[in-house]
Amino acid sequence: MIKNIFILFFFGFLLISCNVFKCKKKDVVSKLEGNWELSYITGPRIAFDGLYPEKKPTINFNIKENLVSGNNSCNSYTGKINVTENKMNFPEPMIATKMMCLDCQGEQVFMSTLSKVTSYSFTDDGKTLNLISGDIATMRFTKK
Repeated sequence: MIKNIFILFFFGFLLISCNVFKCKKKDVVSKLEGNWELSYITGPRIAFDGLYPEKKPTINFNIKENLVSGNNSCNSYTGKINVTENKMNFPEPMIATKMMCLDCQGEQVFMSTLSKVTSYSFTDDGKTLNLISGDIATMRFTKK
């Protein structure tokens, strides 16, 4: 009898703990939702403000629909996204408008860097999003 109660207690505890961890994982992914503004990007030898003198790129995550959209400093873009726990990738090339931009180097750097993203992380306060390629944080965004 005591053995049966112990087994029942153990499975109950296991079930509750599994549900808690699932909620935690969903909470991390749900933090992506909303609009973010680029504050840092790796790669170019041009200063950040030189790449984006007029307008900083933005990204908007719609996790329920597996969509991402935003502005790359000149053109609007949209596309699909796959997010699982802290892994992220863009399975297809983004669709973008084709407005004429005087200096499109920042736009090209942004789209190229975005396509290489493999994962993401947040700062402890949740206000900064890091997009990571391999093990290097290549883009940093702040919540708008």
